[in-house]
Amino acid sequence: MSERNATASEHNATTPATGAAHAADGADDYAARYGEALLPVFGAPQKVLARGEGVHVWDTEGTQYLDLLAGIAVNTLGHAHPALLAALSKQAETLGHVSNFFASAPQIELAEKLLELSGAPAGSGVFFANSGTEANEAAFKIARRTGRPRILALANSFHGRTMGALALTSKEAYRAPFEPLPGGVEFLEAGDEQALADALAPGDVAAVFAEPIQGEAGVRPLAPEYLRALRRLTREHGTLLILDEVQTGIGRTGHWFAHQAVEGVQPDVMTLAKGLGGGFPIGAVISMGPAVHDLLQPGQHGTTFGGNPLAAAAGLAVLGTLAEDDLLAHVRRVGAGFTRDVLALDHPLVEGVRGAGLLLGVALRAPLAKEVAAEALAAGFIVNAPDPSTLRLAPPLIITEAELATFTAALPGLLEAVSARAAADADPALEGEH
Repeated sequence: MSERNATASEHNATTPATGAAHAADGADDYAARYGEALLPVFGAPQKVLARGEGVHVWDTEGTQYLDLLAGIAVNTLGHAHPALLAALSKQAETLGHVSNFFASAPQIELAEKLLELSGAPAGSGVFFANSGTEANEAAFKIARRTGRPRILALANSFHGRTMGALALTSKEAYRAPFEPLPGGVEFLEAGDEQALADALAPGDVAAVFAEPIQGEAGVRPLAPEYLRALRRLTREHGTLLILDEVQTGIGRTGHWFAHQAVEGVQPDVMTLAKGLGGGFPIGAVISMGPAVHDLLQPGQHGTTFGGNPLAAAAGLAVLGTLAEDDLLAHVRRVGAGFTRDVLALDHPLVEGVRGAGLLLGVALRAPLAKEVAAEALAAGFIVNAPDPSTLRLAPPLIITEAELATFTAALPGLLEAVSARAAADADPALEGEH
């Protein structure tokens, strides 16, 4: 572990017992107050969290949890990482926000760094937003500017909740309440190269949107050969390949961007968010090359907060720490170890492990993922169930093999407890036998 991460770990070691001290007076009624004060778009919160250190968080009652979700692949460096705290504090002392009538050094430096890491050719550029859905909204507008009427996206896709990003999202339950959505979007089955070729054949498709790993669909990676087909066929037909790396980018899979694991695949446009700010809101669109760079002209898109100095400083701190601490190799090693150890459990309920690096889905043979996630939370582990048969793990990239192994060791017991309850519910005569 690097000196920087060691410093964070030492700080963690001195403070866990103080979790209860951070519980505010009246903490017990926070959940009720939440329901009275906020719109019900997220449902009732599972817990009210009070603080975090490293890979752990504490709720308002002082209970500690191992955070294996990281705010859904957001807290790249965990909680209260010294590098992120220092960067935000230093930047706040100078410039916190300026409008986009002006530029700032962190904004320019972060754009340059993203272009470098993505291998973008000369004439490329970056647009900064505040979230993944906003980045995809901008990419949607770039596609519209080609003048072609059709856009392709994949079945089981998730690209966000704004109207444009929602139009690219296939899940009917998300779409139906807000139709009619922006038109011209068609969905293809991922992996079907012939369907892709047929859809592109007329030559009127502006762009194909795809996630290298479909996270909200249950951590389902696109096959490397299909990614290569996407690149080859879109190039042949003059169609933009837009890769949504909102969840998979910034080291999450053990590469700066997930598509870099597949040789010969470089998108025309890439969208980023989540892990880029390490917890500070930021999104980005990278246009690859001059032909895409000029599609959006002055006045055709914008945002008040995009690329503000605080967000850019956070992004630079995240990217710098990932490089300095060699965390990409760490992510590949820890993720591979977790996959190996879970498969070695040979548990009858575990079908396999999908994903790459530290974006992993434990596939179950029964639709019990939501119940297992709840059982895990009660045992001190934060995971989630993106679909009925998958547990998703997207922990901070600083997590150690030993920390992750505590969940692996607990997993059989969690599965057994849920299986026993499911069996008892199916046959009440069995209740009490477990």
